[in-house]
Amino acid sequence: MSYDIVIKNGKVVLPNQVMEIEVGIKNGKISSIGHDLYDSEKVIDAEGMYVLPGVIDAHVHLCEPGRTVWEGFETGTKALAVGGTTCYVDMPLNNLPATTDWETVNIKLASAKEKNYVDYALYGGLMPNNLEKLHELNEAGVVAYKCFVSTCGFDVPGDFKNIDDYVLYKGMVELKKLNQTLSIHCENAVVCDRLADDAINEGKKDMNAYMDSRPIFAEVEAVKRVLYFGKVTGCKLHFVHLSCAEAVEEVVKAKNEGMDVTVESCPHYLALTREECVELGGVAKCSPPVRDKDEVEKLWEHLKKGNIDILTSDHSPCPPEMKGNQENDMFKVWGGMSACQNVLDVMFDEAVQKRKMCVCQLMKILSTNPAKIFGLKDKGEISIGKDADIVLLKPNSPYRLKAEDLQYKHKHSPYVGKEIGCQVMKTLVRGNLVYDKDNGIIGTAIGEYIKKG
Repeated sequence: MSYDIVIKNGKVVLPNQVMEIEVGIKNGKISSIGHDLYDSEKVIDAEGMYVLPGVIDAHVHLCEPGRTVWEGFETGTKALAVGGTTCYVDMPLNNLPATTDWETVNIKLASAKEKNYVDYALYGGLMPNNLEKLHELNEAGVVAYKCFVSTCGFDVPGDFKNIDDYVLYKGMVELKKLNQTLSIHCENAVVCDRLADDAINEGKKDMNAYMDSRPIFAEVEAVKRVLYFGKVTGCKLHFVHLSCAEAVEEVVKAKNEGMDVTVESCPHYLALTREECVELGGVAKCSPPVRDKDEVEKLWEHLKKGNIDILTSDHSPCPPEMKGNQENDMFKVWGGMSACQNVLDVMFDEAVQKRKMCVCQLMKILSTNPAKIFGLKDKGEISIGKDADIVLLKPNSPYRLKAEDLQYKHKHSPYVGKEIGCQVMKTLVRGNLVYDKDNGIIGTAIGEYIKKG
C-alpha cells in the first residue's frame, strides 16, 4: 500500500499501550499501524517524540459571532492547533446571539465557515425561552446541550441566560426524548449571588472575597440537586468544570448506581492553586474558582483513579481591560481564563512527567473519552480507520511561556511565565499539517464541522 504520510521513529500512544511503531496515513485517515511502511510521499521523523491522538477540547468559548472583539474562530483555532488540539466543541455562549435554535445555529455555522484551523462541533443551549426549539438544534447536529443553574449573562438582547428548576426539569424531559446529553454549570445561584452582595456591601472586592463568595458547598449542592432531577427524568448528564473532590464523589456515586453521567474538570483546577490565583489576580478569575492546595491534591487523586472522565480548557477569553480595572474589583472582572493553547503541554508535564501517570490514561482523558461522550465517532484515538488527527510532542524539553507565544486575540493567560516541561512540535488534522514548531501555522483554515455521530 502507498501512503500520503508515514510517521516513523516515535513512541506511538495507542489506546492501551505505547509502541515504537509506524503510522501510515492515506486520504486523511489512519490506514496502517505497523513496521516497514516504506511507500510514502512524505515521511515525518518523530525521533525522541510521542505520537499522540489529537486533543479534543470539549469546552471552548470562541465568542463568534457578536463578540469577536473578545476572540474569534481564526485566532482561537490557531491557538488550539499550536496546543495540539485537533477538534473542539464550541459553547452556545459567549457569542451573540446565543446558539439556542435553528436560526442562531445557522448564524454561527455561517460565521465559522473557512475560519477554523481545526475541526469543530457545536453545543446547543438550554435557556428559559427555548424548550420548544431544542429539537431544532438536534436536527442541526449539535453534540450536547449546555445550561447554567448559576447566574450568567449580560442584560443585552440575545445573550445566554440561566434557568430555574422548572426549565431544568422540562429540558431534561425533552433531551431524554432526543437522546441528548445535558451539560450543567453547577453553583447555587442564590447562595453565590447573596454572598457576593454581602462582600460588596462590606467593601470587600479582592480575589479572596470573590473566591469566598463561591464556596465548595454551593457547587456540591447544585450537583446533588441536578443529579436528582437526572434520576427522575433519565436524562444523560455531563457536569462541566467541577473544581472540588466532593462534587466529583457525588457524581461517582450516581454513576455507580447506574446513572448515565460523566465528569469534566479543567487543567487550571489541577495545575494552579487558590494561593497562586490570588497572586495572579484577574487573569486567573474563573467560576467555580480554583481551590486551595489541599483540595487540588484531592482532585488529582480522583483524576488518577479515573473518576474524572475528561479535561477541557473552558477557554473563556476577553479583552485585557475586562480582566482588570482601576479599583481592582474582582466582582467586576470577567470570570473566565484564556487557556486552550496549553491543555496538552501543561497536563502532560503535570500528570505524566511530574506525577508518573500513564500517558495512555492521560490521552484517554484528553481524547478518547471526549470523542465517546460527544459522539465524535471518527476521532479520539490512533486506530485504523480513525481520522489522522495526530500530535507530536517532545518530552523533557522545558520552555517558559511568554505572552508573545500566545495565538489568542488578546495575549493574556494564567500560564504566562510558567515553565512547562514539554513542547508540541507538530499538529495534523485529518492528515493535514496545520502547525509545526519551527514554521508556525501551516496553510489555510481546513477545519470541518463535525455533527454528532
